[in-house]
Amino acid sequence: MSKEYLGEFEELVLTMVGILQNDAYGNAIVTEIKERVGRTVNLSAVHVTLYRLEDKGYVKSHMGGATNARGGRRKRIFTVTNAGLAMLRAMKEARMDLWKLIPQLKFG
Repeated sequence: MSKEYLGEFEELVLTMVGILQNDAYGNAIVTEIKERVGRTVNLSAVHVTLYRLEDKGYVKSHMGGATNARGGRRKRIFTVTNAGLAMLRAMKEARMDLWKLIPQLKFG
């Protein structure tokens, strides 16, 4: 894996795609961030970030079916790729290694 860097917001959006699984689309991600993190984010910022993550190969997308609730419009569903999962694991491990160096956070 290359030493690709993800920004904080990219990491947050990628994490939410992983959490939402087959229901990861723009508005759902915005709602999930609001509920889980207490942070209000712009739908356009989420979309731009999703497309950037797709360009990097960390997510892939497909068009879902049209629904009456959406006025016949389809939504783009995103899923985490294997590369995306590897990136999330690497970022988690890196953070855990750093947190272990903080004396106040050491356990046992």
